[in-house]
Amino acid sequence: MTELAAQQCVPCRGGVPPLTGDALVTLQRALGGDWQVVDEHHLEKVYPFDDFRQALDFTVRVGEMAEEQGHHPDIGLSWGQVTVTIWTHKIDGLTESDFVFAAKSDQLVPAE
Repeated sequence: MTELAAQQCVPCRGGVPPLTGDALVTLQRALGGDWQVVDEHHLEKVYPFDDFRQALDFTVRVGEMAEEQGHHPDIGLSWGQVTVTIWTHKIDGLTESDFVFAAKSDQLVPAE
């Protein structure tokens, strides 16, 4: 995961085919954790927290990172959990930048 997290998200200009098959499997293995590849279309992970405040703080950190990276996920905030769903909207599928964003998101979780 650290190799992915060390990279930067690259803006997609369109015209690039979404990742499929073996490429997705390889990147998911490199990512590790509880990220799910859903329908070869998007990545999704539910982050558990002890309370709403921790979940809200994480949501803000992910949002700030999204602005820095120029890559924006769907973020679902509820009591004690945050769901992050990411894909490259321009091509309506997954690119390596989605996996980079996922790895960077994992690094935003506070150490216990």
